[in-house]
Amino acid sequence: MEFSGGGASSGGDHQDGSDSHRKKKRYHRHTAEQIQRLERMFKDCPHPDEKTRNLLSRELGLHPRQIKFWFQNRRTQMKSQHERADNCALRAENDKIRCENIAIREALKNVICPTCGGPPVSEDSFFDEQKLRIENAQLKQELDRVSSIAAKYMGRPIAQLPPMQPIHVSSLDLSMGSFGGPGIPGPSLDLDLLPGSSSSGITDLPFPPMNFSDMDKSIMAEYAAGALDELIRLLQTNEPIWVKPSSDSKEIFNLEAYSGLFSRPQNPNLRVEASRDSGVVIVNSLALVDMFMDANKFVDLFPTIVSRARTIEVISSGQSGTLLLMYEELQLLSALVPTRQIYFLRFCQQIEPGSWAIVDVSYDIPQQGSHFSSSSKAHRLPSGCLIQDTQNGYSKVTWVEHWEIEDKAPIHQLCRDIIHNGFAFGAERWLASLQRVCERFSLMINGANSTREFGGEGKRSMMKLAQRMVSYFCSSINPSNGQQLNTLSATHDFEVRTTVHRSMEPGQRNGVIISASATIWLPVSPSNVFNFLRDERCRPQWDVLSNQNPVEEIAHIPNGSHPGNCISVLRGYNTSQNNMLILQESCIDSSGSLVVYCPVDLQAIHIAMSGEDPSYIPLLPSGFTIYSDCRPRNDEGASTSSNTNSSSGSLITIVFQILVSSLPSARMSHESVATVNNLISSTVNQIKTSLNITSS
Repeated sequence: MEFSGGGASSGGDHQDGSDSHRKKKRYHRHTAEQIQRLERMFKDCPHPDEKTRNLLSRELGLHPRQIKFWFQNRRTQMKSQHERADNCALRAENDKIRCENIAIREALKNVICPTCGGPPVSEDSFFDEQKLRIENAQLKQELDRVSSIAAKYMGRPIAQLPPMQPIHVSSLDLSMGSFGGPGIPGPSLDLDLLPGSSSSGITDLPFPPMNFSDMDKSIMAEYAAGALDELIRLLQTNEPIWVKPSSDSKEIFNLEAYSGLFSRPQNPNLRVEASRDSGVVIVNSLALVDMFMDANKFVDLFPTIVSRARTIEVISSGQSGTLLLMYEELQLLSALVPTRQIYFLRFCQQIEPGSWAIVDVSYDIPQQGSHFSSSSKAHRLPSGCLIQDTQNGYSKVTWVEHWEIEDKAPIHQLCRDIIHNGFAFGAERWLASLQRVCERFSLMINGANSTREFGGEGKRSMMKLAQRMVSYFCSSINPSNGQQLNTLSATHDFEVRTTVHRSMEPGQRNGVIISASATIWLPVSPSNVFNFLRDERCRPQWDVLSNQNPVEEIAHIPNGSHPGNCISVLRGYNTSQNNMLILQESCIDSSGSLVVYCPVDLQAIHIAMSGEDPSYIPLLPSGFTIYSDCRPRNDEGASTSSNTNSSSGSLITIVFQILVSSLPSARMSHESVATVNNLISSTVNQIKTSLNITSS
């Protein structure tokens, strides 16, 4: 047997040797004379027929198939040379046009209209006129709709308004000195140079045009598929990547094991954040996938995390999955923490019936750095979730977050722990927010679950109004536009960040708005701070604008299983404005809590309570955000996990928004900013006094 095996092996070796000899004989270079003859023929006839190829083969001593392949390769080479030359010419032409465009823009900045002496219009007057006509028609429709709604409650039709006389305003200097007291005019902030702002700001972001070729889209699809494979492995693998030191501690990410498994080198200059969490969500998988793949619904789903999001382009869509190129800004609700701005690919694929995987991974595009203003550079490694249907119609969601961060500036000391332990943008916060918002959505959809104050439609209308209030509040903390100022409080123990911007969005107070916020640390648990701030009986203790008048709750809508998740309508006693109420929403989960409120006039509340559309009711919310400081206890025997319950205090962000003027062209003095800063300082002092906290 061994002898015959050896003989077979010998024969095989001989056969391999002959094959190798034939391959070497097949691939040989043409001689210089053969190439010269072929080149001369190519100039005369790039596409020779079979007869010509046979003549050449006999003349040059080559096989006709060799002649055929040589001409094919030569035509391909010639085509590539032409394309390369065309690309160079187009690139030079593009550079020339870009230079001319820059020169024209610079020249237009100094152009003066000969008729009025002002700057010229930015577009053709015909298009300006058409735009104004469209806006005028939309405003007329809105006026008719509001008038018909108001007529229901006034019992008579609303008469047409008289024509408005033009108001000639000279450089107004608005001041809020002590709410009506005379103030000393200070240097003004000219808002005429600010762009028109909105709550989301996403429409004002200058996204570059995206012209992706089929090759680019193929590369994106391959990149996203690889990211999805990595995400699924991170979701389904435990040790050695995810390690639990003890049964009651959180999982710890093993960076060395990850780098070895995925062959990804470590960069000592980057800070890595990675976390994983899972839980049950009161929504089925299809509904969740629909909300994740729609940018607007995605922002509504995570108002406390996603401040802005937009789908740039749908790369592919089909049975193999949907691939989107998106942009988003992520935030912790504190002006001390920089936002994370990324372009990324979102790929959704059905793994099996009732099971979906959605992966997000950063994707660099040209000139993206010019649109990012954050003080930290964030790169999102494959992150996302696995959504699986359960038998009761709910979904089990397993979430992974994985980031590489390059901090360009030091992190503020108050927020250092909450950032470094990965909680601020970690999986636990995403999942907790998703569970709470989905629970709220299910209660909003369930019209049968009415309260004693509201019917089903009235309850839904009030919940929509409160939802919009919370969204406006969250987007005001880290605005993408406006003129920003940083000042110290009166006691110099915390920093007040002030933004002045112009609001022209429907559903908001139109005019010049000051938005001021400050983040402080309190040695009190987050739950105690939340219960104190949301309780209407405690409101006179911290609300300096209520003049210590008592407040009562006249309507209550629960929007979650936790008693702190609710919407309230509050009314103050002994106030001069009996027609004003306070709309308040409080919400809490394991990621943090919010108390948001806004003054709303009585008639608007009646309209919302009756089930009418509340989208036109103007809102200007203020409020508080409350997070655990994530500092581990120094107590003996304390858990080594970074569980938020083991914190020693709370991070509180106080936010006030005030309408300074309804005139969008108004100017505002520094005294107005100082007044808002004093309002925040007084509120902080009142809270500390009520909670028996002595200033250090």
